[in-house]
Amino acid sequence: MNTDPTVDREDARREFRQLLERFPSVTVLSHIRPDPDAIGSSLGVYHLLKKLGKRVEIANASREIPRTLDFLKGYEKIKRKMDYKDSLIVSCDCGSLDRLGFEGLEGRTIVNLDHHLSNSRFGTLNIVDPTAVSTSEVAFRLFEGWLPIGKESAEAFYAALISDTRHFTTSNVTAETFTLARSLIEQGANPATIAQMMLQRRSLASLRILGKALESLRLYADAQVAIMRISREDLAATGATAGDLDGVVDYARSLVTVEIAALVVEMKSETKVSLRSKGIDLLPLAKAFGGGGHREAAGFELPGHVSDQVIEDLLQCIENEGVLTKQ
Repeated sequence: MNTDPTVDREDARREFRQLLERFPSVTVLSHIRPDPDAIGSSLGVYHLLKKLGKRVEIANASREIPRTLDFLKGYEKIKRKMDYKDSLIVSCDCGSLDRLGFEGLEGRTIVNLDHHLSNSRFGTLNIVDPTAVSTSEVAFRLFEGWLPIGKESAEAFYAALISDTRHFTTSNVTAETFTLARSLIEQGANPATIAQMMLQRRSLASLRILGKALESLRLYADAQVAIMRISREDLAATGATAGDLDGVVDYARSLVTVEIAALVVEMKSETKVSLRSKGIDLLPLAKAFGGGGHREAAGFELPGHVSDQVIEDLLQCIENEGVLTKQ
């Protein structure tokens, strides 16, 4: 079943409950190199399933998860391995099966909770709503009116919500988004505390790597495209990790003339590219390189350290797609 805004939410909830009745245990997963929406949504779902009396584990295959979320209850429960062999899999905020990072998931029963338009619908039950501002919204709507959300899940969902909306500044924010935020606050989420924990605990390495990124900034296409590059040497020199890169690309997008911003990062064995725009649809660009995401926030990864080539190819793709002229 593929859920979208035209599908009755009750149908999805009924099918989900039927699956839960079949499995005594549940494994909650999220995508590799998780962002706060992935972790916050997963933790929120984890707490709600525990309320149902299910045997639940929560795992992420990445070596690092966002440290800024360590104040959320259950954060310490997140493991790097799956221990349950016959559990129902609940995937949060993941666009494709391979992005979960675990082997042996083929043939498993999977509930796919997501809000990415590029989601491949890999689940047995796909609850995917591209109109939702975050996967935490999808999860909240699934449980709303069924179970009391409670403070633990409300805090996790709220942290995910403010992260994916960039504190309610993205173009998909509507009055419904603030209604959701209000509901989470009424359930116990403290907006001031959560904002402080997520925004005012930056590492020194994150500031140092931001400096490296800003030094590398170059403008193209009459200053409508800004690209920053971070090398392996930059990461080593600053001690920065993947979590320290969160939000860096937005500095390039903030320039007055820039319509498309990119951050190209040489990771351990691959090159990761994050894309942001001011209204331009980035999905054609990301998909051209095997990636995905959202209209104004997308990305992709390529094997090896190919930052020079990927910048050249990305600029060519922007020209070929004509995205700057379609505004």
